Amino acid sequence: MIFFHTNPITIFLFLTSLILSSHPYNFSAASDSEVDDEIPFTYTEGTGKGPKKWGQIDPHWKACGNGKMQSPIDLLNRRVQVFPSLGKLKRDYQPAPAVVKNRGHDITVMWKGDAGKININGTDYKLLQFHWHSPSEHTFNGSRYDLELHIVHLSSSGEIAVVGIVYKYGRPDPLLSKLFHHIKSVGKEERDLGIFNPGAIKFGSRKYYRYIGSLTVPPCTEGVIWTIVKKVRTVSREQVRALREAKRTCYAHVQQ
Repeated sequence: MIFFHTNPITIFLFLTSLILSSHPYNFSAASDSEVDDEIPFTYTEGTGKGPKKWGQIDPHWKACGNGKMQSPIDLLNRRVQVFPSLGKLKRDYQPAPAVVKNRGHDITVMWKGDAGKININGTDYKLLQFHWHSPSEHTFNGSRYDLELHIVHLSSSGEIAVVGIVYKYGRPDPLLSKLFHHIKSVGKEERDLGIFNPGAIKFGSRKYYRYIGSLTVPPCTEGVIWTIVKKVRTVSREQVRALREAKRTCYAHVQQ
């Protein structure tokens, strides 16, 4: 299910074993949101709708097949450059009404109110939602972790910024513990969570990787600012099992 593209993404890759570069490139706004329903595509090759065919399913998904800055990628130490001047990721989250939904390819928590923002290079990106992939989509020197959380943000000009956090088996994750009951029983209909505090998402590190990539599901829109937290957190096997049983996703193919 994993396949590799040979493309010049390394030209735009500024990873750091401490933190990552985020220079203001002139990329077009990543305003095309990810598909909200998995029905048109799958993660299984040989079905005619697997990752190798995503770029052929819909004209708006061409980037999935011929994009030059596609995600996820393998974060290789030898390609990392250190930029200490970036400083810590600026977060300003706040509690807001939220819902949880099973989108088929993931379990998603979406805020219906203003849940705050992050700031990158002076630009505010509003917090929209978060969801999980298991096993992890990004790899680290070829190694894949047991779970990856994606926290999705959008600027006023339509640019997307995603924060990724990876997990290995160990102690239960507090965020998943709060949502465990909903994850085991939620369907395609939205379920109200009431006021949900994004502060429950634990980053645990000021160090991160950064690169410019894409959405990892159709339409595979490029120009997405990725921030991958360096610290590996823990999650219980029971929590990962609940996520895998609730959804049909595996993980997106790694780009080279």
